[in-house]
Amino acid sequence: MTVGSPEMMKAWVVSQPGPIETSPLRYVEKPVPVPGPGELLVRVSACAVCRTDLHVSEGDLPVHREHVTPGHMVVGPVAALGHDVTGYAVGDRVGVAWLRHVDGTCAYCRRGNENLCPNSLYTGWDADGGYAEYTTVPAAFAYRLPADVPDVELAPLLCAGIIGYRALLRASLPARGRLGLYGFGDSAHLVAQVALAQGATVHALTRGEASQRLALELGAASAGGAYDSPPEPLDSAILFAPVGDFLPSPGST
Repeated sequence: MTVGSPEMMKAWVVSQPGPIETSPLRYVEKPVPVPGPGELLVRVSACAVCRTDLHVSEGDLPVHREHVTPGHMVVGPVAALGHDVTGYAVGDRVGVAWLRHVDGTCAYCRRGNENLCPNSLYTGWDADGGYAEYTTVPAAFAYRLPADVPDVELAPLLCAGIIGYRALLRASLPARGRLGLYGFGDSAHLVAQVALAQGATVHALTRGEASQRLALELGAASAGGAYDSPPEPLDSAILFAPVGDFLPSPGST
């Protein structure tokens, strides 16, 4: 594809944020985006669905871009290069995730917490995302992906996987340690698999029998209710539960 091409593509856009029952998404034809300086144009092979996309579509998140195309777990080949892009070539397989820009100069960026940057921008909220045939991504925020994993298996790793893996690193779990996972949704079940592969003992504490069964099927040593105590002391714990009070009260054991 030539940069500046007038070609058209199909895409979903948020026509009017509102309850999903009101069909806020509309399927339209729009121009293929032109990659700006330092950006890649990516032909979308797969784009996973995140609850944040629902928040954007329903208006739970304020509108940052009118008629935005949601989607921020994108896998696909590079279709064109913007000006000044180096290190990538047309055809390279890349991933596009939620975070797409930070200022690089604030206190958060300087200490390695760029996810807290007050000037951050996001795919599928501030810029059009992957519910389309093509999307763009700054080359500095593109992910190089292995060639031997299917698109649909890689896509969820670009949000749930990133969140979970970062949480696991921050948990400072010792070698062959005991990890508690409170809540067992998308990120947690991916963390469980990584931790188990590293030799950890995993205990899941989550509401819902289906989540408990999944934890055991993946190899967790136990799976109890959200308010249960693990069967043994934990070395580290990660709280993934979206609701409820799971922090112990002062003085509790």
